[in-house]
Amino acid sequence: VQLQASGGGLVQAGGSLRLSCAASGRTGRRYVMGWFRQAPGKERESVAAIGINSGISYYEDSVKGRFTISRDNAKNTVYLQMNSLKPEDTAVYYCAAGARRVGELDYDYWGQGTQVTVSS
Repeated sequence: VQLQASGGGLVQAGGSLRLSCAASGRTGRRYVMGWFRQAPGKERESVAAIGINSGISYYEDSVKGRFTISRDNAKNTVYLQMNSLKPEDTAVYYCAAGARRVGELDYDYWGQGTQVTVSS
């Protein structure tokens, strides 16, 4: 499975961005999907995850109420809508696929990162 993330950019604090992650390859099987981020000098952290049929989702505490993860299985794409962005959201964002369950951190497939920069 190949994952292609897009949608990052530079935005002012309080603004919004929507990240997309398109899957290709072995897409006949559905996967738990997740978004991670890594800021300079920090460890990678899980941001959000979504179950195979969108019934279950997970959010890291600092993004609850501001970020929304969704998926369109017909398009093999997962999204991360990010609202009310803060400078501390600045990071490289990665999408991932293949965890056994929402909330687990062990993913089989990773996309390249997309940079999100939030200016104050």
